Amino acid sequence: MVHGHNKVCWSLMVWSLVFLGPHPAKAAPAHEPEDDGFDLENYDINAVTDWENLNIYGDNYDYDDLDEKMEVGTVAPDSPPASEDYDGEVTPPTQTPAPVTLDFKGPGLFGPETGLGMPVCLLCTCVGGSVYCDDVGLEQMPPLPKDTTHFYGRFNNIRHIKSSDFHNLNKLQSIDLTENHIAEMDEDVFQSLQQLQELLLPHNNLKMLPLLPNTLKRIDLRHNRLISRGLHLEGFKDMEQLEFLYLSNNNLDYIPSPLPLSLRVLHLQNNNIQVLHEDTFCNSHDRSFIRRNLEDIRLDGNPLDLNLFAPAYICLPRLPVGSH
Repeated sequence: MVHGHNKVCWSLMVWSLVFLGPHPAKAAPAHEPEDDGFDLENYDINAVTDWENLNIYGDNYDYDDLDEKMEVGTVAPDSPPASEDYDGEVTPPTQTPAPVTLDFKGPGLFGPETGLGMPVCLLCTCVGGSVYCDDVGLEQMPPLPKDTTHFYGRFNNIRHIKSSDFHNLNKLQSIDLTENHIAEMDEDVFQSLQQLQELLLPHNNLKMLPLLPNTLKRIDLRHNRLISRGLHLEGFKDMEQLEFLYLSNNNLDYIPSPLPLSLRVLHLQNNNIQVLHEDTFCNSHDRSFIRRNLEDIRLDGNPLDLNLFAPAYICLPRLPVGSH
């Protein structure tokens, strides 16, 4: 009888848990249980409930993992090191640059006036021994590296060439200053250039020439304002390597002579030449003399009748170009 009474009490307790559930004030599930977990029609009232392992909150949680995740997610960023003067901004230390000293006349990379402006290879283009400074707005010669062999300073605004511009440039072989505004040159500007072979100064404003080195092979002075008394007397005589002499479009009134035997091309068109002298090209004391190299003479554009001066070019392999 007692056994039957206990069975009835046990059944009532189970039904109370099923219909009433846990008291809302005492426990709150992590999430609402799904309706499919309570099948009343197939519920076995005689089943034994494992109260110790009963999970009324759904999925199991590993609280150690949860604490670990929360700790990682809430780590505070490193704070800047403490400093009494810290105000939120870091100011880098300032350093005073060391003074730059240049010995312009001593042995160095650049010429004597390097310190007066930007080194030329930053402003221009340096390739091997060639320096290209075309159309960069130059108003004076830049300081050149001492190993410069060819300098190109075309289409600039240079007006005056000074003797110091080429100081210590012992390897310089070619100077091209086409189309500047050069009107003045120091008398000894080229005298230190013992390897100079090309001097190209067309389209400038020169009236007078300085002394030129005897090493020149090519001289181009077209489109200047040269006058005959602005040339040195017998200035080309000792240039034993000179082959090309361009003097067209100037104000010359006679051909500069004597000319070296090495000369191949002489352009004098568009000047004011009116007379040819017998010894300009030939040798009046040697009728057998022949100037074999000079094959290109231009005298057109001058007030000159070549027919009047036939003895002046009888020694030439080819007649000059001009009015006959």
